Amino acid sequence: MSEYDNRGAIWGNDKKVKDTQPDFTGSILVDGKDYFISGWKRKADANPKSPALSLAVTLKDQQPSQAPKPVKSPNSGFDEEGDIPFN
Repeated sequence: MSEYDNRGAIWGNDKKVKDTQPDFTGSILVDGKDYFISGWKRKADANPKSPALSLAVTLKDQQPSQAPKPVKSPNSGFDEEGDIPFN
Protein backbone atom coordinates (compact mmCIF):
# COMPACT_ATOMS: atom_id res chain seq x y z
CA MET A 1 0.00 0.00 0.00
CA SER A 2 1.27 3.46 -0.87
CA GLU A 3 2.16 6.08 1.71
CA TYR A 4 -0.27 8.29 -0.24
CA ASP A 5 -3.27 6.00 0.26
CA ASN A 6 -6.55 7.78 1.09
CA ARG A 7 -5.39 10.97 -0.61
CA GLY A 8 -5.95 12.65 -3.92
CA ALA A 9 -5.97 15.89 -5.88
CA ILE A 10 -8.51 17.85 -7.90
CA TRP A 11 -7.93 20.60 -10.50
CA GLY A 12 -10.06 23.02 -12.48
CA ASN A 13 -11.51 21.35 -15.58
CA ASP A 14 -10.01 23.29 -18.52
CA LYS A 15 -11.79 20.94 -20.99
CA LYS A 16 -15.32 21.90 -19.83
CA VAL A 17 -17.56 22.90 -22.76
CA LYS A 18 -21.05 22.30 -21.28
CA ASP A 19 -22.59 23.38 -17.98
CA THR A 20 -23.29 19.75 -17.09
CA GLN A 21 -19.61 18.79 -17.13
CA PRO A 22 -17.65 18.95 -13.87
CA ASP A 23 -15.95 22.17 -12.79
CA PHE A 24 -13.11 20.12 -11.29
CA THR A 25 -11.54 16.72 -12.10
CA GLY A 26 -8.83 14.65 -10.50
CA SER A 27 -8.02 11.32 -8.92
CA ILE A 28 -7.80 9.74 -5.49
CA LEU A 29 -6.31 6.55 -4.07
CA VAL A 30 -8.49 4.81 -1.47
CA ASP A 31 -7.58 1.44 0.06
CA GLY A 32 -5.12 0.81 -2.77
CA LYS A 33 -7.65 1.48 -5.57
CA ASP A 34 -7.50 4.41 -8.00
CA TYR A 35 -10.62 6.50 -8.57
CA PHE A 36 -11.58 9.43 -10.78
CA ILE A 37 -13.15 12.31 -8.88
CA SER A 38 -15.35 15.03 -10.36
CA GLY A 39 -16.65 18.15 -8.66
CA TRP A 40 -19.40 20.65 -9.40
CA LYS A 41 -19.62 24.10 -7.80
CA ARG A 42 -22.86 25.21 -6.21
CA LYS A 43 -24.93 27.28 -8.62
CA ALA A 44 -25.18 30.99 -7.84
CA ASP A 45 -28.96 30.79 -7.34
CA ALA A 46 -28.87 27.66 -5.14
CA ASN A 47 -29.89 27.62 -1.50
CA PRO A 48 -26.98 29.06 0.55
CA LYS A 49 -27.23 26.04 2.87
CA SER A 50 -26.60 23.59 0.01
CA PRO A 51 -23.13 22.09 -0.37
CA ALA A 52 -20.52 24.40 -1.89
CA LEU A 53 -19.18 21.44 -3.88
CA SER A 54 -20.82 18.17 -4.99
CA LEU A 55 -18.58 15.20 -5.81
CA ALA A 56 -18.80 12.00 -7.83
CA VAL A 57 -16.25 9.18 -7.52
CA THR A 58 -15.79 6.40 -10.11
CA LEU A 59 -13.39 3.44 -9.88
CA LYS A 60 -10.81 3.80 -12.68
CA ASP A 61 -10.97 0.09 -13.58
CA GLN A 62 -14.74 0.14 -14.22
CA GLN A 63 -16.03 0.13 -17.75
CA PRO A 64 -18.15 3.23 -18.51
CA SER A 65 -21.29 1.07 -18.76
CA GLN A 66 -20.60 -0.30 -15.25
CA ALA A 67 -20.09 3.08 -13.61
CA PRO A 68 -22.73 3.84 -11.00
CA LYS A 69 -25.05 6.76 -11.73
CA PRO A 70 -24.35 9.64 -9.33
CA VAL A 71 -27.10 10.58 -6.92
CA LYS A 72 -28.31 14.17 -6.93
CA SER A 73 -28.38 15.81 -3.54
CA PRO A 74 -31.07 18.44 -2.89
CA ASN A 75 -30.13 21.94 -4.07
CA SER A 76 -26.61 20.85 -4.95
CA GLY A 77 -26.71 22.12 -8.52
CA PHE A 78 -25.25 18.74 -9.59
CA ASP A 79 -26.66 17.49 -12.87
CA GLU A 80 -26.99 13.70 -12.78
CA GLU A 81 -26.72 13.60 -16.59
CA GLY A 82 -23.30 15.35 -16.51
CA ASP A 83 -20.46 14.25 -18.73
CA ILE A 84 -17.13 13.10 -17.36
CA PRO A 85 -14.54 14.00 -20.02
CA PHE A 86 -11.91 11.41 -19.03
CA ASN A 87 -13.92 8.20 -19.58
